[in-house]
This record gives sequence, structure tokens and C-alpha cells, in this order.
Amino acid sequence: MPSDDRKSVFRTNLSDSLSLPVFSRSGEATELPKFSLARDSMLPETAYQIVHDEAMLDGNARLNLATFVTTWMDDHANRLYAESFDKNEIDKDEYPATAAVEERCWRIIADLWHAPDPGHTIGTATVGSSDASMLGGLALKRRWQDARKAAGKPFDKPNLVLSSAVQVCWEKFCNYRDVEPRFVPCTPEHFVFDGTELENYVDENTIGVVAIMGVTFNGLYEPVKQISAKLDEIEQKTGLDIKIHVDAASGGFVAPFCQPDLEWDFRVSRVASINASGHKYGLVYPGIGWAVWRDKAAMPESLIFHVSYLGGDLPTLALPFSRPGAQVLLQYYNFLRLGFEGYRATQQESLDVAQYISGEIAAMEPFELVSKGDTIPVFAWRIKEGYTSTWTLYDLADRLRLRGWLVPAYPMADDMSNLVLQRVVVKNGMSHDLAVALVADIKSQVSYLETLEAPLPRDGSGPNFHH
Repeated sequence: MPSDDRKSVFRTNLSDSLSLPVFSRSGEATELPKFSLARDSMLPETAYQIVHDEAMLDGNARLNLATFVTTWMDDHANRLYAESFDKNEIDKDEYPATAAVEERCWRIIADLWHAPDPGHTIGTATVGSSDASMLGGLALKRRWQDARKAAGKPFDKPNLVLSSAVQVCWEKFCNYRDVEPRFVPCTPEHFVFDGTELENYVDENTIGVVAIMGVTFNGLYEPVKQISAKLDEIEQKTGLDIKIHVDAASGGFVAPFCQPDLEWDFRVSRVASINASGHKYGLVYPGIGWAVWRDKAAMPESLIFHVSYLGGDLPTLALPFSRPGAQVLLQYYNFLRLGFEGYRATQQESLDVAQYISGEIAAMEPFELVSKGDTIPVFAWRIKEGYTSTWTLYDLADRLRLRGWLVPAYPMADDMSNLVLQRVVVKNGMSHDLAVALVADIKSQVSYLETLEAPLPRDGSGPNFHH
């Protein structure tokens, strides 16, 4: 068809669409190709409706008790988000105010984590806590390599010591950066990594040790100070001075407010760096993470790039280049809006709700708690040993999904994979009223499952566990 004819047909189709209700237009009344572009354009309100209706099939975010990610912010935050989602955080010359806010934020966080000299520390915003973790790991590796080169020693076999219950981003770091992971297994006696037998995992090629403040499987804290004390003993015996990176993806925005006397941060002298997720208990929509190093010596200058781009010299410390600026402004909004006491009250309310739910579950005959939600507002439970039933926690997760709740069931880390847990993550927006409704639904679904005389068929899709 000649070009002018195609334009004529398009104008005719567009004119006809204007007179039709949205659900009678092309794309709603007919099926569009899913994996190639349609030939013609459509009205914006029609395209909006198609995407909107597709997204309706997702679960209700506020009932998603699997994710740690923030699912609610207030209307003023939503307005600020809409005003600033076009900002590219990397373009500091074009958006100098947002760049200044980013520095302000990580300095506030450094102070919150007791950096000994905030004026000489270094930090950055990231897209999430995973790339903040990778930056922490890279700094450990580069410092170790530099020291080995200076001493004339081999630097081709680095290893990193971490719990078998770490988040998958650390496995990615070791894979992508050619670092040998040395996983300390979780056991019934040592449910989290606590430094026991650490001397069997470290050597002269160890770039560092990772400690987790808020294990994703159960919400528990790994005892950073205890792990550090064990490394002190190892240094006295071997001379190995091994630093700690704290993965505080969740606990970094809970412990300072609700467990202020717990020493896990830069008060522990071996802690070289810390990451946290602003889009978890930093209370910001995804994606925003933060990484802070104790001092400039902990972040080798060789990892900082200076790029002449978009009008000026840009020092960049990040894995991706372009990244959203809106979430940086939302983080600062929360810091201004809540202050220390506001964060404390908000996180404590989530802790109270978590412990209310865990207490109700502990009182149910089939269950026993693995954690109770008094570290971060996350807890897990198991079916009691010896309790006989025709159903599993996977069945309970499926039944709760029918009610709109996403409450994952999953096996523990590799060395305890025979232990199946179920977990609830409480976030800002999970009110006490919703918690009462959740408890009622758990009780009713357990009662239903108890009436079954045979196991429910499973679809073979496996655990529905999400970090």
C-alpha cells in the first residue's frame, strides 16, 4: 500500500476509535501481537487501559508479605516522585541540587552508623542494596590485591567468607568477580553465622568476612561484634588482619532506631563498610540502596572513576551509570519528614505488629517459631517436629494466596534444606487491623487443611520464596 494510503487508513481508524468506548477499540476488542510491534498506533487512553488491566493481574502489593521492598508511601512522597522521576542521578552537572541531596543522605546514614569521622568517610547511592553489596565486595578485593602486590605476593586466588544463608547477590559477586566463596553452614546449633570455627575458613587469601544484619530466611541478626572478636583471636595467632563488610540491607534502617545499644556498625573497629537498602526499611519505593565506607582508606581511589560528561568532571562510584534520582529525593524526604524519632516510631510499630502475628502463630498447635520478629520485623515458623498432618507449609501458602496474601514457604539454606519454613515480612503499611485479618485467615485455612484426609496435589512449581 502506498505511504499516503497507509496514512489515510490510520487516520480513518483513529477517527473511528474516537467514537467508540475504550473497550470496543482495537487492542481491547482484538488481540495485539505480544512479541512484536503492532502496525498502527493507538490512542493513549487505550494503551493506558491495556497496560493498567494487565497490571491488575498482579497481587495486591500491600498484601505481599514475601517482599522486603516498600509498598506504601504517603501522598506527599507520591507527588514528589511524580515531579522528579525524569531526573538521572548520574548527571550531577545538570541536577546539582539532587547530587547535593545524595551526599547529604549518605552522610546522614554514616552518622547514623557511627562513622568515626563523617568528614573523612565516603559513600554513595546505588540502585539497590545488591549493587551496594557488590561495591563493598569490590573494595575488599581491591584493598587485598593492592596489599598483596605491594608485598610481592600472589593475588590471583581471593576468597570471601560468608554464611550459607546470604542473599543471592553475594553468590553473584563471587561468580562475576572470580572470588572463591567459602560458605559457613547453618546448623541447628548455629542457626546464623556467629564466628564458630571461623579459623577453618580464613587464610592469607581471604579478602574479608560478610556479616548479615537481617538474614532473609528468618530475619535474625548475625552477631557482628562476636564475629569481630573471633577475627581478633585469629589475628593474634596468625597475623591476618581481616575486615568485615556488614550486609545491613534490612537491619541498617531498623537497628539504629530500635536496638540502639547493639554494636554492629562502625563502632566495631573491623567493620570497613556497610550497605543498606533504602527501598526496604529506608521506607522508599524501589530502587535505592546505600553504601558507606569507614574512611577513604577503605575505598580504594582506583575504584572511583572521573568522567568528563554532560558538562563537567563527574566522579562516579557505582556499577550502573544512569540511575534514578527521584528515589534519592524520596529518601531525603523521609529523613526530613520523620527524623530520628519518626523512624523509631515507624519501625517500632512494624516490630509490634510482627510480634503480635508471631505470638498468635506460636499459639497455634501445628507451629513453632524459628524467630519472632524482634530484630527486624520479620519472623519465620515451621511445623512442629512430630506433628502429623496431610498438609505442608506449601499448602498453607497456596491457601493464603487464594485470600490475596503472599506468605512464602521455602527450604532453609543448603545445609538445612530439609527444614521448610514460612515467613512474614511486616512493613510500613501493614496495620494492626490487617494483621488481625491475616491471623484470622491463617487460622481458617489451617482448620480447612486439617479436615483433609489426603495430601493436596501440587503443581510442581516449587517454593514461592522471594528475597
